[in-house]
Order: sequence, then structure tokens, then C-alpha cells
Amino acid sequence: MRIAEHIAALEEDGLRLAEAAGRAGLDAHVPTCPGWQVRDLLHHVSGVHRWARAHVTTGRRLPYATREEAEFFAAVDDDELLDRFREGHRALVDALAAADENVECWTFLPAPSPLAFWARRQAHETAVHRADADSALSTVPSWDPPFAADGIDELLIGFFGRPGGRLVADPPLSMALVPTDVDARWTTYIEPAGHRLVAGEMPAQLTVTGPASELYLLLWNRGGTERLELRGDAAVLELWRTRAAVTWS
Repeated sequence: MRIAEHIAALEEDGLRLAEAAGRAGLDAHVPTCPGWQVRDLLHHVSGVHRWARAHVTTGRRLPYATREEAEFFAAVDDDELLDRFREGHRALVDALAAADENVECWTFLPAPSPLAFWARRQAHETAVHRADADSALSTVPSWDPPFAADGIDELLIGFFGRPGGRLVADPPLSMALVPTDVDARWTTYIEPAGHRLVAGEMPAQLTVTGPASELYLLLWNRGGTERLELRGDAAVLELWRTRAAVTWS
């Protein structure tokens, strides 16, 4: 996907997130984030948007220290929280749209450029948290197959392409992902030393087939298997759900 497409997706999903949050109310529980209410979700995403924008607009070459990051997540009164989210989201969209394509700043996943990284990362950050806001209304969002497939790529190649982490298994386990609405396939191998990905559908202990949007939600632990076909050992999916934790850096 192109940078402009990611920015458009970020804009759309941010608006949808705010709409769902407003309808659900700040006290509503977020089933996809146990222990969170909608106020916690808005506070988190608002802070992330401000944090991301700061990297792009300042050209910062190093990550912020924990103390500095805290400034982006400053608490506000409940009656200001939704407006604060909308303002931060709008500012991020505008900053990415106006940024020089050659801007240099810190990133934490491989990308063609820092601008491409931040546009993509914030598009998917916001999409996944839109699913959280929708869960407070007992609804499930869907995305165009190319966007969902792009998000699966980012998760498997970007986040889980890095060394370390808890996504390990001994003996090894494997899972093939087969979307029915886009030309993409992935086979992931969870091994004692970490996670390994192969492009394409390979023989695996578990094969999961269905719409790309449903696979996207499943891999981010935001969706179930109702619209997916599972063939093989479901224990692979249980391990994914308990060990596939994403961190920023």
C-alpha cells in the first residue's frame, strides 16, 4: 500500500473509533482489552497518536525516554477525553499528509522510509483499536482485503520478524494462513528459538482459511473463528493467543 492509502485508512478508522467510543460511553467495558473501559482506550490511543506525530514533526532520531513519553499520555477530565482524542488524531493525519517524503526520524520496524513506517504503523494501530471500540458495542469491523493483508504482513514480518519475545514453542508448531479474498499466503513456524515466516501456504499443523479481515482480527487477538475454517490442531492457535504479544521497540 502507498503512504497516502495508509493515511486515508488512519483517518477513516480514527473517525470510526471516535464514533463508536461516543456511542458506547466512557464507562463501557472493552471486551477485547480485559480490564479496560472506553476511557482507557481513548487515553491510550490519543497518547500514541501524539507520540507518533512528535517523531515525524520534530525529526527526532532517538526514541523518547519513559519520562518524556508520559507527557503524551497526560490525564484529562472525562468531559475532555473524546475531544482530546479527535484533536490528536486530526493532528497526526495532517502531520503525515504534510510531511516531507524524505523526513528522517526514529522508527522501530523495517520500512521504505520513516514516513512510510509511521503512516503504516499508525493506520494499523488505529484500525486494531477501532476494533476495540467496536467491541464495546458488540460489533465487529471489517476492512478491504488489501489493507487487512497489509496488516498481517506488518504483524508477521515486522513485529514477529524481530529476535526475542515469547512466541516460542518446543516442540515446534506451525500455522498456515489462507485468505480467501486476496492473493497472499503465509506459513508461520513457532520454534524453540523464535518465530519464522515463509511466504506461501505450506503443510502445517493448523491451516486457517477465511476472509483477510477476519484473519487480521484473529492474529491481533481481536476476533474469533466463527467465519474462519480451521483444519488441524487448534492448540497452535491457543499458543498464539497466549504468547503473541506486540511491543513498540
